[in-house]
Amino acid sequence: MRTAAKLGSYALGLAVVFGGALGVGRLITPTAAGTTTAADTRTGDDQAAGHAGDDHATGHTGAEHSTQQPVTSDTPGGLQVSQNGYTLNPITSITTGVPTDFRFTVIGPDGRAVTDYQVEHDKKLHFIVASRDLTSFQHVHPDLAADGTWSVRLTLPKAGAYKAFADFVPKGGEKLTLGADLQAAGDYRPEPLPHVSRTAAVDDYTVNLAGDLVPGRAGKLTLTVNKDGEPVTDLQPYLGAYGHLVALRAGDLAYLHVHPEKSDKAGPEITFYAEAPSRGDYRLFLDFQHEGKVRTAAFTATATLSDGHAPSATHDHTH
Repeated sequence: MRTAAKLGSYALGLAVVFGGALGVGRLITPTAAGTTTAADTRTGDDQAAGHAGDDHATGHTGAEHSTQQPVTSDTPGGLQVSQNGYTLNPITSITTGVPTDFRFTVIGPDGRAVTDYQVEHDKKLHFIVASRDLTSFQHVHPDLAADGTWSVRLTLPKAGAYKAFADFVPKGGEKLTLGADLQAAGDYRPEPLPHVSRTAAVDDYTVNLAGDLVPGRAGKLTLTVNKDGEPVTDLQPYLGAYGHLVALRAGDLAYLHVHPEKSDKAGPEITFYAEAPSRGDYRLFLDFQHEGKVRTAAFTATATLSDGHAPSATHDHTH
């Protein structure tokens, strides 16, 4: 069947790595749970303070004017506003809670807005917007104008700091994930990271997570979708697959975007292979489509090593 063949194109025989990078972020050194330190990685608060001379060029609301910074292949995706000569350039301000026609461009090595992209997973560009506290998540698909300007209807639900990610492949280039900071004005009250759990509920659906995020090597993640206690076996393809998974690392929001392994079954199980670049907490967002509507199930997971060598389970706990 055409659908099955198309889904098969997203099979992941090897582990995927952050932002399509060839390495796995081994320069990142774990510290306390949920935080990391690195020569080129800082928390959102540090990034907001300034970026003179480092890899994290500012991405605040408004036009971006950053120079190309050196980027290693081990750097996770989404941590740079500029990479390989390309820069994510937001050009629209946002009012908290008000729908906005948000516009941005991707500036290419020639200093002009890129107008030619390769189609990947049914779209020329995937646009992700998440709050810094990881309690808000949107996966949208902007429209591209002839002059290279992207536009999308976007609402930031609460005041505070956000990170926008552009996931794309420029024509004739390599896959990139660029990240820029956005700011919604108002009284910012960050929420704590949701508890680690293997179960997420959205509308009448329950999604269960099996498997572990393992630092430095492939981890198998299987998500099982149920509705009203019954397994869903007629999931509908969304962007050419039965599920979309985005993972963001707590603290710096390093970005992981994967697709499921080959399967001829439309549920209830969707399996991914993902490689975490470091120990710490991650927020996982599963997009799936059923009965004509896309829903998002969200989990918090922890990538840990029990003794520095063998992987340990992603534990459920409450605070």
